[in-house]
Amino acid sequence: MKRTQGGMTLLSFVVVLAVVGFALFIAMKLFPMYQEFYALKTSMKALANEPGSADPMKAREMLLKRLDMNYSESIKSNDIKFDRIDGGVRMTVKYEVRRPLVGNLDIVGNFENTQDLTGSGVE
Repeated sequence: MKRTQGGMTLLSFVVVLAVVGFALFIAMKLFPMYQEFYALKTSMKALANEPGSADPMKAREMLLKRLDMNYSESIKSNDIKFDRIDGGVRMTVKYEVRRPLVGNLDIVGNFENTQDLTGSGVE
């Protein structure tokens, strides 16, 4: 009886390692983009009931200060839009993040979040 040995060859191990390495490389490019979006969502939610946040100029300034503390670089002042609604203001932040991947290939993320601002806190 002859026993055969099963398993991966060195070449198949290198191929699997390359695929996993490339997936990790892409994840390292994507993680900061989504981390920044999560910081935006958290900041907008915290800003919702802040005193004076129903004033668009003040709300924009407060949001940009919060994002500056989180080292957010992709969100600019002109990415923030305001619409009047009953009882307050609706703030919408829509922006695009472009990160180089390999050579002339880029990863592009389009992000958008909306939050109603009541500004009902005590001033």
